[in-house]
Amino acid sequence: MNKSSRLWTQFSSLLRRDLRSIPALPSNFNSEIHYMCALPVSSSSINLLQAGVSVTSPQKFPLKILGFSEKGFCSQSNEEGVGNCWNCYSILQSKPSLVCESCRSIQPVDHSVDYFQIFGLEKKFDIEEGGLEGKYKGWQKKLHPDLVHSKSERERGYAAEQSARVIDAYRTLNNPLSRAIYIMKLQGVHVDEEQTVSDPELLGEIMEIRESVEEAADSQSLKQIQSQVQEKLTQWSNSFLSAFRSQSIEEAIDSIRRMTYYKRVNEEIVKRL
Repeated sequence: MNKSSRLWTQFSSLLRRDLRSIPALPSNFNSEIHYMCALPVSSSSINLLQAGVSVTSPQKFPLKILGFSEKGFCSQSNEEGVGNCWNCYSILQSKPSLVCESCRSIQPVDHSVDYFQIFGLEKKFDIEEGGLEGKYKGWQKKLHPDLVHSKSERERGYAAEQSARVIDAYRTLNNPLSRAIYIMKLQGVHVDEEQTVSDPELLGEIMEIRESVEEAADSQSLKQIQSQVQEKLTQWSNSFLSAFRSQSIEEAIDSIRRMTYYKRVNEEIVKRL
């Protein structure tokens, strides 16, 4: 007897022993719904049938009633990191699994999925913001409260959590500064936005811009100043992109901090417009 046969023999013996203590299944039990994993058609399936277990499909077995952990038993789904639908137990085919493809149930938030994955974007700084908006609106349609009001309380809770995360993901990736900080975080680099830049030329320029904002007579003057600030933001955004591509971490961090100064000035202008 080879090693594989011995393992199957031990497994089937264990099942036959434990099945004696399992109460009869209710008449309305649906094994198509409650199965958690697929077993290959082999001697194990035959042993299960001989043990008196009714299996609707020779490849599906309701492991949950045997006390097995469905998460630990389904090694394939664990390796792929996708898992099973909480409602129908189907294997979720891809990430991000916001909605089950089989039963259309909204899934709980999977924090291993990053913001780029939510929108199916390549993990890079220079993304197309127009394409991002379209994908964001598509997700929001699926998670809109009007579409889930008739769902269970559990699923409505999942929808609210998913919607909040999609909104945060969109706001983060749609802004160059927050996108830069986030992509650095994914690289394991924390950027402290509050740390000052010891560059007299930059600090002097920021002071002059703020004085101009205070002295601006009308909205037209403010918009002209804002246009100059936007140019600076674009300049340092491009500087970050170049540094990030070359993996010049310190230069990338410096670019982010400079962007932060101009972003704050721009916020002051927006308040006055």
